[in-house]
Amino acid sequence: MKNGDHLTGVVVQSDGKTLVLHTDYAGDVTLDFKAIAEIKTDQELHVSTTQKKTVVGPVTAADGNLEVATKTGGNVEVPDGDVAMIRDDAEQAAYDKSLHPGLRQGWNGGADVGFSLARGNSQTTNLALAINAVHPTASDKITIYLTSLDTNNQLSTPSTVADLITAGIRYDRNFGPKSFVFAGADFMSNALQDLDLRGLYGGGVGYHAIKTANTTLDILAGLNYTHETYSDGTPVTPATVPPAYTSYGVTQRFAALTLGEELTHKAGKTTVITQKFYMYPDLSSGYAGQYRGEFDLGTATKINKWLGWQNQFADMYVSNPPTGTKDNDVLFTTGLNFSFKH
Repeated sequence: MKNGDHLTGVVVQSDGKTLVLHTDYAGDVTLDFKAIAEIKTDQELHVSTTQKKTVVGPVTAADGNLEVATKTGGNVEVPDGDVAMIRDDAEQAAYDKSLHPGLRQGWNGGADVGFSLARGNSQTTNLALAINAVHPTASDKITIYLTSLDTNNQLSTPSTVADLITAGIRYDRNFGPKSFVFAGADFMSNALQDLDLRGLYGGGVGYHAIKTANTTLDILAGLNYTHETYSDGTPVTPATVPPAYTSYGVTQRFAALTLGEELTHKAGKTTVITQKFYMYPDLSSGYAGQYRGEFDLGTATKINKWLGWQNQFADMYVSNPPTGTKDNDVLFTTGLNFSFKH
């Protein structure tokens, strides 16, 4: 060290700003890289540079330069300012595996649970569930989600206050430092809007407008095909189709735009804020001028490594709801969050 101290141990990793040294007497010690006067290792280290190159060998560092004694290329000098990462064999193996994990590894996400029960003058039950799982790699990402909100009034005349189910899967593939393509499918059932099932299948391109350690802002645009079926609509009895039959539902099929933005921000060490907004303007001539919009805002605050507290606000708008139903649904749920990582 520049102050004259000497430390002996095994270099685990360094990002050019700090260096982690594993010692027998104090465990892992994190050192300020600028406070280091000299490094000498017998072990081979993997030194990655800002030019996206990696050299492997024992390292000697002094006077602002690293010298890597490679087996095939001799001694290679790397200025301190060009050091992106230094890893030992174990850290490098873990990093390489993280770039291309199998589908059974590399998943992270969480499950949200909220429940309420009222008895006496009011007899209602409410259960809110949400599951979100993400499989990220260096070049692509798979996202799967499922949410359910069920609220019932169990008085003398039982009724459904809310019955909403959403589910979806999306695949993102990077084709540049900030650009990506995406494809996916989303499904929704909403009893209060008489929506039996809506299926949305589409894809497009996205751009990472902001991509830092704490904040990610993505802008997305594309096309989709929507197939939705509403029940309990106005009875229709076609006279031209023998035998005559009565339909109590409406089925719509159309093409639409997908326009949206998604924001993720780490607020401090324990709270994550997520927000997304999507618009789906219809393109088919029979539905011109109609559109659908979704806005979501959520927070998750960690209590410990696997338990947290979540809040979720959602606003869903349909410009052409079935007769007798409203065009806007607003939901707010809160409860526990259970996170996982595999």
